[in-house]
Amino acid sequence: MSEQIAPTRTPVFEARLKKRYAAEKRFRSIGLAAIVFSIAVLVYLLGTMTINGIGGLQRAEVSVPIDFTQAGISADPAVMGTSEATQSLEAQGLPQVVEYFADQALGEEGAAQIGGQAWRDVAAAIAADPGIVERQETFWLPASANLASGYEGEGSPEMQALADSLAAEGKLEKNFDVGFFSRADATNPQQVGIWGALKGSILTMIVTLALAFPIGVLAALYLEEYAPKNRWTDLIELSINNLAAVPSIIFGLLGLAVFLTIFPNLRSAPLIGGMTLALMTMPVIVIAGRNAIKAVPPSIRDGALAVGASPVQVVFHHVLPLALPGILTGTIIGMARALGETAPLLMIGMRAFVASPPDSFTSPATVLPMQIFLWSDEIDRGFVERTSAAIIVLLVFLLVMNGLAIYLRNKFEKKW
Repeated sequence: MSEQIAPTRTPVFEARLKKRYAAEKRFRSIGLAAIVFSIAVLVYLLGTMTINGIGGLQRAEVSVPIDFTQAGISADPAVMGTSEATQSLEAQGLPQVVEYFADQALGEEGAAQIGGQAWRDVAAAIAADPGIVERQETFWLPASANLASGYEGEGSPEMQALADSLAAEGKLEKNFDVGFFSRADATNPQQVGIWGALKGSILTMIVTLALAFPIGVLAALYLEEYAPKNRWTDLIELSINNLAAVPSIIFGLLGLAVFLTIFPNLRSAPLIGGMTLALMTMPVIVIAGRNAIKAVPPSIRDGALAVGASPVQVVFHHVLPLALPGILTGTIIGMARALGETAPLLMIGMRAFVASPPDSFTSPATVLPMQIFLWSDEIDRGFVERTSAAIIVLLVFLLVMNGLAIYLRNKFEKKW
């Protein structure tokens, strides 16, 4: 039996080992620093948006007490529950009533700084509670953009003095604006809302998902399970990979040239926007779908065929359910990209000023990223704050959409 010799650690070996340990330590430090830097940037971004967005979720309002027992306004509950409530109250002179009591409470100069459509807030309150017309009620109505700027310490000295005077009397405050989530776009930052753009985004995403997901999944199944391997298949695969990297504005040009030519009366409609974004999202879903289908072990297919399943049953009963989590991952990525796009929608006219939420898939509409773009182009401070608030709404909408997709992915996930 030969004698075993203990390994020797020469100075050269010790130097190499020390150098390797030092390199590994530097690598860990660099990785940790990158993670900390990323978290710090994310916290700074979210913190900045939150601080600015808090101001955007508020608006300057003036207090106006209205004694409806002296106003001669009637509110028929049968009419107040319909869409004609506002028109009925306007015909009875509600705007003039609001103007009169504002003049009594704020003076002529202060009453002139109430938003031009402030009476609609009073009309909405009466429609919700017709009994208001039988008593005195105090309303907090939106101030004009000039008075709001004066309240923030900006604008002319005269407006700042008026704002300070009203604030000292308790007649001017900055309150949480619940209506920001139920109104659409407006020319006055005090009266804008996000619901019109949010509803447009929802309708557009529904069309995008309804078109891109089934077509993308079926295309992935055909290319991976049924298509013969030849030059034409290789050309199709190459084209799909190239389409996934094409700039988004190219798809906007395609939508402008094709969809608006076929449907010229649907410019800026969610239907056209969804069809355009579906073209952009589909290649991502196809690529992710093919990779997920390819990852299903061949033994699954062989076992299903061995017990008598047909090729179609193998694909739809075994392969597709197992590949669905990976397909949904690609769908999440594609839909998130589509939600934040503005360039394709610019080409099809979805940057139009839309003062009312869309009623259907064919109504004129805008989307959240486009609304943010339009507000950020305004010079009024009020629009800057509203932009930050809209960004928060967009991030929340994105998180909710992705959270739902992740839930579905985990629900359908199966292991083999």
